[in-house]
Amino acid sequence: MLLSSLGTSVANVALPALEDAFGATFGQVRWVVLAYLLTVTTLVVGAGRLGDVLGRRRLLTGGIAVFTLASALSAAAPGMWMLIAARGLQGAGAAAMMALSLALVAEAVPESRTGTAMGLLGSTSAMGTALGPSLGGLLIAGPGWRAIFLVNVPLGLAALQLVRGHVPADRPRPARARHGLDPPGTLLLIVVLVAYALSMTLSGGPGGPAGLALLGVAAAGTALLVAVERRVAAPLVDPVVLRDRVLAPGFATSGIVSTVMMATLVVGPFHLSRALALGPLAVGLAMSLGPVVVAVSGIPVGRLVDRHGVRRVTFAGLAAMAAGTVLLAVAPLRLGVPGYLGPIVVVTVGYALFQTANNAAVMAAAGAAGRGVVSGVLTLSRNLGLITGASGMGAVFALASGTDDTRTASARAVATGTHVTFAVAAALILMALAVAHRAGRAGTPGNP
Repeated sequence: MLLSSLGTSVANVALPALEDAFGATFGQVRWVVLAYLLTVTTLVVGAGRLGDVLGRRRLLTGGIAVFTLASALSAAAPGMWMLIAARGLQGAGAAAMMALSLALVAEAVPESRTGTAMGLLGSTSAMGTALGPSLGGLLIAGPGWRAIFLVNVPLGLAALQLVRGHVPADRPRPARARHGLDPPGTLLLIVVLVAYALSMTLSGGPGGPAGLALLGVAAAGTALLVAVERRVAAPLVDPVVLRDRVLAPGFATSGIVSTVMMATLVVGPFHLSRALALGPLAVGLAMSLGPVVVAVSGIPVGRLVDRHGVRRVTFAGLAAMAAGTVLLAVAPLRLGVPGYLGPIVVVTVGYALFQTANNAAVMAAAGAAGRGVVSGVLTLSRNLGLITGASGMGAVFALASGTDDTRTASARAVATGTHVTFAVAAALILMALAVAHRAGRAGTPGNP
């Protein structure tokens, strides 16, 4: 989990450096982030299902090996498009790492300790998110951008040794479970997710002709996927799961919140470097503050969930995120770095509360045999939000700042882009609050 979150965050802080190194635009370097997220998103549910069928430890080991190899290829990439391809391969390994780490942790603890376990896992993920910007800024200022990918190689080898030495061997699977794969459903899901992701990331965005056509493909593919999953004996994603009154709101709010959090990762480096004139190391350190807060608060928040229940902690987290995004939308540029980092801390504390409570609710509601799939769908909802945030919120930022090339934009124009982006983010958090409130009124089990 540490490595997969590091793989996401370490590249964000390098975006301005990649613009300079390759003479690229914001829209082009954004694909260094999107290629990773796109591959994770399309493969994570299938990875969770394969783990349930073939063995979670076995597939986790393979995922770490692929991630480590792809990190080395990213560091050696001679050009932008080779780097993007290597990042896509890195995402394939991360898909198994994300889905199966969550499932293995949920399997290892009793239900009464699920909140604490999810808080600890959230802290570990946040450590990777925090380490990415700070370590990335240090490496970019020193050896250069290639080092931010090369550093994953020894970490990946260490992770392989930890899994082999400490994760229990896979239990024998029943014959029925070993034949429970769903190739048609898997293929259709990949088509749907690729079409959606491309509609959000191609030039012109979802409102352009290509974007609208791809959204149509995604909608038609979704309808066909639902029809297929109702008929197969062992569906990749059981439609009943998506109608569950605990799981469905958990997936929906996870996607919305992740959209907002990705906006902080995509917009943050440009606001700090272009609007506030910070250097690469200072940008990395500034962007690490929020994730450090999440890492420190993860275990206490998990205990709060075990003590007070998921519903109260979920609402508290979303309320804090709403307050923080409103502050980011109105904070004047003259407040400088504190005017940006203060609200970011509020947002990330709220995110820690929400993520721990939501993960605990979803994984507690998942049956033991299907934890891989449920954790995969939860990660899928999160990554769909990240893709939407990187593309949709990135497009809002570019439109509001008046240019797709921040190198030519004034500090005030970049600040305007930041304010408009977080005004949209505040509206999204209010939407998540409405979804959570409706789920609470439905009498979600396990909530006080």
